[in-house]
Amino acid sequence: MNLHITKSKNSESFYICKSYVKANGSTSSMIVRKLGTLEQLLAEHGPTRDDVLAWAKNEVKIETEKYKREKEAKTVLIPFHADRQLDYDKQVFYRGGYLFLQSIYYQMQMNKICRKLKQKYKFDYDINAILSDLIYTRILEPCSKRSSYKAASEFLEKPSYELHDVYRALDVLGAECDLIQAEVYKNSHLLGQRNDKILYYDCSNYYFEIEQEDGSKKYGKSKEHRPNPIIQMGLFMDGDGIPLAFSLFPGNANEQTSLKPLEKKVLGDFGCQKFIYCSDAGLGSETIREYNHMGERAYIVTQSVKKLAKEEKEWALNFQGFKQVSDDAPVDITKLPEDDKGLYYKDEPYTTKKLHQRLIITYSPKYALYQKSIRDKQVERAQKMLDSGKAKKNRKNPNDPARFIGKIAVTKEGEAADIRQYLDEDKIAEEAQYDGFYAVCTDLLDDEVGDILKVSEGRWQIEECFRIMKTDFSARPVYLRDENRIQAHFLICFLALTIYRYLEKKLDSKYTCEELLDTLKAMNFAEIQEQGFIPLYKRETITDDLHEACGFRTDYQFITKSKMRTIQKKSKGKE
Repeated sequence: MNLHITKSKNSESFYICKSYVKANGSTSSMIVRKLGTLEQLLAEHGPTRDDVLAWAKNEVKIETEKYKREKEAKTVLIPFHADRQLDYDKQVFYRGGYLFLQSIYYQMQMNKICRKLKQKYKFDYDINAILSDLIYTRILEPCSKRSSYKAASEFLEKPSYELHDVYRALDVLGAECDLIQAEVYKNSHLLGQRNDKILYYDCSNYYFEIEQEDGSKKYGKSKEHRPNPIIQMGLFMDGDGIPLAFSLFPGNANEQTSLKPLEKKVLGDFGCQKFIYCSDAGLGSETIREYNHMGERAYIVTQSVKKLAKEEKEWALNFQGFKQVSDDAPVDITKLPEDDKGLYYKDEPYTTKKLHQRLIITYSPKYALYQKSIRDKQVERAQKMLDSGKAKKNRKNPNDPARFIGKIAVTKEGEAADIRQYLDEDKIAEEAQYDGFYAVCTDLLDDEVGDILKVSEGRWQIEECFRIMKTDFSARPVYLRDENRIQAHFLICFLALTIYRYLEKKLDSKYTCEELLDTLKAMNFAEIQEQGFIPLYKRETITDDLHEACGFRTDYQFITKSKMRTIQKKSKGKE
């Protein structure tokens, strides 16, 4: 610290300044405190300038001593003893990545939803602590409910409940699943306006480690091709990739029947009345399109070119009449180079029994090349099957290479027929004619084609939602048996995905799911002799971005216990 005096034509001012070294190595100074002008100070510390100067120098000395004390307080000296063993059964490792998830959890006011449940059911346990811990562990350490309780005991804030309380809470969460979803949607607007004018819908299924059907756990077509009973989930997602609502239905039910009950909840409980429904062809039947043609709703669904009527199919596969999506310029797609990366379209009115629609056909040389390369490899495998004599009999899978193997019965007069297998060139040629073509059906008759296709292309995000739940959050296999608790399990997975997606959005989607989850899992701390904590993770750009997005920092060389309590409060929105 030093005394700095500036003189002007009419006055003389006194300051206490501090010198410091900048990041580039140069030195600078900053004003710590303004003491006043000579005229002001003479009245109180005079009568002479020397008296004022002596007082000012003493103030510099006092400020310097204060600065030194504060600096020493931030330098923590902790003795370690090379001949002293660790304390028996003492925890020193703590997980801290949940703090960033906790920030989103409290911004969504999940604690207030839990308060409503407690008022309704009058239970003693802390359902807010249970639900939040189950969500955090589902993201950071997906495992059974028992193991989740154990993992939560390593958090900086230990569970305030017992294991048996977790199972009791699951019954309540399952019973109030619809209420919780509706409240979460309402509270999610606190994090910013939702893009709920576009709603994507899709279904997936989850298998159970059981051998026989039980309740809604039925034998069905498993995504993993497993023989176990399954349960199915229908999921609505908004235009930004954030989950909106879900429902469960039996494993043997047609997935198309799942849409209306859930959409009615979205229309009623959520108050979403005006939106564009978007799905793949499997969930875009004529009945579903008609339902989403009502009110202020509209639809954009993919359409199988193969399943079009003869006249529409011939028009779709005809190379004439295509335009470039970017500028509507006419294009002869037969003259495009093989490595062309453009997208081309043509559209026409498409009227069915109940609906007046618009059929858009797109062609992508890049997509055509991709489909051809996949099929060429499958044809190669089919030929190897023929050469080895090991061609499969059952060819139910539409991507099975054995579908290209045909068979013919060859007879000799008076002898039994011999079955001869061969590579079906007609079948190969039939599939090749669809390479690069894609179809979309919509009732948006006046919208720009580019805008419609952009909405349709966003369906990849809902597929990613299911992938994250299944792979990263280990939503299956499911080990619970009680229907209510199964509902609670998927509610926790749904809420975990919602919180994760919001954190991803706060980071401007700069990082992959793997990068973000690995970083959160690594943000751990070691407690040092009950004095505080040392971060055990590496500071990187992603950790800086996490701290910036959530409004607190844990990347100090040492964090005192009082400082850590302040950080925990900040992550809950408390100052």
